[in-house]
Amino acid sequence: MAADTLVRTATEPWAFTRVAVSRIVDLTPTFRRFALRSIDDVRLADPGFDQRIKVVPPSPAGIDAMPTDPEWYARWRAMPEGERPPFRTFTIRGVEHGELLVDVALHGPEGPAARWAGAARLGDELLVLGPNAAHPGPYGGVDFVPPARCGHHLLAGDETAAPAIARILEQLPPEARGTAVVELPDPRDAAYLPPHPGFAVHVLARAGRPHGDALVERVTAVAAEHLEAHPGVEPEPVDIDQELLWEVPRNARGGAALKSASLYAWLAGEAGAITAIRRHLVTELGIDRRAVAFMGYWRQGRAENS
Repeated sequence: MAADTLVRTATEPWAFTRVAVSRIVDLTPTFRRFALRSIDDVRLADPGFDQRIKVVPPSPAGIDAMPTDPEWYARWRAMPEGERPPFRTFTIRGVEHGELLVDVALHGPEGPAARWAGAARLGDELLVLGPNAAHPGPYGGVDFVPPARCGHHLLAGDETAAPAIARILEQLPPEARGTAVVELPDPRDAAYLPPHPGFAVHVLARAGRPHGDALVERVTAVAAEHLEAHPGVEPEPVDIDQELLWEVPRNARGGAALKSASLYAWLAGEAGAITAIRRHLVTELGIDRRAVAFMGYWRQGRAENS
């Protein structure tokens, strides 16, 4: 189904909407904000925290070639590779004056979304797949699911995870306690992360070091400060070159897997670094796997749809 005949059913928790770029703001050397104005009658909900959406940017294939019915992904996969419109996953950074805000890391992995973002113009049209405001929910796509009682939140990631971490920091209550560790390309990017009265926010400039090295090093040190090591069980290996690194512990109804935890870790970014951090927390420090959410947003050397 072409994008100009979008499926608009309130029975579906997710829906495609066509949007146009109404504002572009460079926030830091790395982060560029896009305000997206809906230009059809589909409206998206904003459940908050790290809510994921899919964005179909302009490309030679054209956004009208994107299937938009409930079986869109299977139909997209069945298309010849050269005819598939590319799409990428982003976080809803917020909603302002009825416009959807999406922040893009310009120094992130090279791909069609990054190339478009670097040369974007006002009026550019895109497709967005997100939570359907006409549906009562739940929608899915929120992976920050901490226990109701949490002694310390540990948020860690690179520039691709920074928008989600920023939103989480903004929305956690003032009494929440934790640490955020974010590795970014430029020291001036530190201004991107909002303060939180109960969090220590560590922004690490990469400064020529291999991607993820500083992040793994600092998270290891922070975790050791807050937990006594109790060697745990080696987590199941994940071949990050072949499999999706993504595990969000939940209970049967989709809520937090634990009622309480001394530490809850939310880890996202480059899959190699996130794998190393996950192994350290679970195997070497003995953190309950049900208190660790980890998402491999991308893999070094690859630009993929996700």
